[in-house]
Amino acid sequence: MDRANKEELVASLNQAFEGAGLVVVTHYSGLTVEEMTDLRRKMRDAGANYKVTKNRLTRLAIDGTQYEPLADMFTGPTGMAVSDDPVAAAKVAVDFAKKNDKLVVLGGAMGNTVLDASGIKALASMPSLDELRGKIVGLLQAPATKVAGVLQAPAGQVARVLSAYGAKDEAA
Repeated sequence: MDRANKEELVASLNQAFEGAGLVVVTHYSGLTVEEMTDLRRKMRDAGANYKVTKNRLTRLAIDGTQYEPLADMFTGPTGMAVSDDPVAAAKVAVDFAKKNDKLVVLGGAMGNTVLDASGIKALASMPSLDELRGKIVGLLQAPATKVAGVLQAPAGQVARVLSAYGAKDEAA
């Protein structure tokens, strides 16, 4: 890789760090190409991105960003997951690490908050942004459904009473 390519890679990584809501740092020693491809596909499906880069270049790219405290984690065979959603990358990384012991979650950061491996696991257990939106919509729709049910109940009771009187008259 020549100097121009390295500078371009550092610039693109810097932009990725600037726009990231969450960065998860992992060790991937021993993963096969097929397993790595599967991890990247799962990350893409969740709206995240998984990259393996040279540690020295990553430390250069992270310099001056809010994720600068993560620089010490970039040693050995390191990969990083980046996402705008503060939960997506953590969920995929932790789920993949549970199924495959060759991927180890080292830690990460959400904005200025540095998280260790247990912090990333706790973040992964939270509902995603889409799940939270769905719950909010459900909560907003529930009162309207209940109001409609309450308003319809008296009319239904009146109809049942009239039906009972009608059946009583026919029986007599």
